[in-house]
Parts: sequence; structure tokens; C-alpha cells
Amino acid sequence: MTTEKDGGSPKRQAIRAQIDENLKRVYTAALNEELPDRFKELLAQLKTAGTGPKGDGS
Repeated sequence: MTTEKDGGSPKRQAIRAQIDENLKRVYTAALNEELPDRFKELLAQLKTAGTGPKGDGS
């Protein structure tokens, strides 16, 4: 088995391009999803409890 640092054959490059495109689509879809209500409730509880990420009540 040989490994090529330049990306390999045109077929391999096409496969990598397709994988890249699919990953971008999935990532974009995940970014556009709305935050679930349960997560919103948990964040609101943390905010009212005064336990911010820094632990200083902010």
C-alpha cells in the first residue's frame, strides 16, 4: 500500500472533495438547527442560579 502526500489519483481527489462537501452540508445543517427547549430551560436555570461558566455569578 502506498501513500501519496499530494492527494493521490484524480479518483481519490474526487472522493475527498465529495466527503468535504458532505461534511460541510452536515455541519451547516447542525448550525441551523434550533436549540431544543430542554436546553433552553437548563440554561435559564443556570442563569437564575448564578452559576455562570466562570462561577462568579455572571
